[in-house]
Amino acid sequence: MPLTAAFGIMVVAVYLFVAVFAPLLAPFAEREVVGAQFQPWGGAHLLGTDRLGRDMLSRLIYGARNTVGIAFATTALAFVVGAFLGIWAALRGGWLDQVLSRFVDALMAIPSLIFALLLLTIFGTSVLTLILVIAAVDATRVYRISRSVAQGIVVMDYIEAARLRGEGSWYLIRREILPNALAPLVAEFGLRFCFVFLTISSLSFLGLGIKPPMADWGSMVRDNATLITFGDITPLLPAGAIALLTVAVNFVVDWQLHRASGLKE
Repeated sequence: MPLTAAFGIMVVAVYLFVAVFAPLLAPFAEREVVGAQFQPWGGAHLLGTDRLGRDMLSRLIYGARNTVGIAFATTALAFVVGAFLGIWAALRGGWLDQVLSRFVDALMAIPSLIFALLLLTIFGTSVLTLILVIAAVDATRVYRISRSVAQGIVVMDYIEAARLRGEGSWYLIRREILPNALAPLVAEFGLRFCFVFLTISSLSFLGLGIKPPMADWGSMVRDNATLITFGDITPLLPAGAIALLTVAVNFVVDWQLHRASGLKE
């Protein structure tokens, strides 16, 4: 394992630990007003307070649970839908493949962030709606890569042998195609998680993501951006947390892709 991958795994593990044990690690509650607005660092508030007087350190810790948890759930849903449809289309071919592929092409022609903004404006910005909308947008990307990978597998001799034995589509997907397509799909899961994570943070910064008073790193940057004018780096803390997790996940994904390629150097 290279040092970059070890660093990435360590950072991801720390984020997961903070997300799971947020109530135990945070000195104050997520929504509790504990002081005056924009208090400086130090004392009972190591990272100061925000514009409403809530503890910034506590909000950062709870933001890990909300932002990372929602991004992971969204990515998982996008992969379940997109990967299944992509592999199924490649396996069946014919009119089913053409209809699904043209529908996906039409959706991908629309810029993803603009499409998500439009859907969230129409259907509202609850957490469930946010997960469903972003998962629907990202499932199109997962469909394309899973279909491309599966098309190289369905022409193999062992797939034809399984068909001659009378195996059905579900068996072929579960026992033959998916195990052989797992390495690129796992790597794509990591990359897609980064894109979803950044999309949710961007939407929250624009006011259409995770709604207050839930702690979210994107909205924390927006709410405290005025401090930059006075030379205070507090708004950069949630932005740095977003950037660090993105870099760490990419380090792990690069290592997994290198392992899957079979290259030694």
